[in-house]
Amino acid sequence: MKTLALRCAGALLMLAAQLAPAATPNAVVEAVQMPAWVERGNASIPLAPGMELRNKDRLHTGANSKLLLKMGEGSLVRLGENGTLVLDRMREDKNRVFAAVMDVLKGAFRFTTAVLQARRRRNIHITIDTVSAGIRGTDLWGKAAADKDIVCLIEGRIEVRRGREQPFQMDRPLSFYVAPKGAPALPVAPVDPKQLRKWKAETDIAAGTGAARRGGKWTVITASVATQAEANKLYEALRAAGYAAQIRLQTRGKKPVYEVFLGQLASKSDAEALAASIRGKMGVTQPRVLM
Repeated sequence: MKTLALRCAGALLMLAAQLAPAATPNAVVEAVQMPAWVERGNASIPLAPGMELRNKDRLHTGANSKLLLKMGEGSLVRLGENGTLVLDRMREDKNRVFAAVMDVLKGAFRFTTAVLQARRRRNIHITIDTVSAGIRGTDLWGKAAADKDIVCLIEGRIEVRRGREQPFQMDRPLSFYVAPKGAPALPVAPVDPKQLRKWKAETDIAAGTGAARRGGKWTVITASVATQAEANKLYEALRAAGYAAQIRLQTRGKKPVYEVFLGQLASKSDAEALAASIRGKMGVTQPRVLM
């Protein structure tokens, strides 16, 4: 028990050093459909709701994974499965203008400004592989795919540029631009409503799909084991795979029991979906759901 306490204390100190909160967070994880992780320096850390993000963080989502971030000025950033997003130059100046650079290296992405924050001043530059877009208040969907890059303007206005080509304005909502790799870009065209719904589904976290959210109260117990060594082995396997596992010590009768769990699931159906997705993987055999 003493060894576990020391291990937990040490881990918490290390985590606190890595994830020390800023006075006003520039970006925070709002929800995550695991597996997802952040590369920070030489460390790979599973993403969890409430985690504050830093400049130069490289975020990754795995298969069937999605991520929702809340930026410092209130806008929302979504990343679809098998995606990579780099955050940099996040700051708010003395005039309360929020700035950030977001590089979408792979996968589907969406940037949304809430109605109440639409008038908030911002200077955000987004690069979707070979295409860049400068925005100050909008709803933008994009995707960096193997054969092409896509930018879809849902609402607002953006300035778009591909490589060294001349920039141009996209100011008609519900229009999109496609830049095939190694070929001329296609003209901007209206987006079909059915296509837009499909694109949105690539980045939106649907209810009951296994998402953890800030304020979530459901838990998946991946295992209850008798020794700290068994708990550590499963804990490390889950975290290495992008799942934000934790360990807690319980007492049953007079015997200690080590529970390895995944917390903050948004609902019972989300917890059940996550449990089903990890059953038979990473050493998880009989996951349990509880509130």
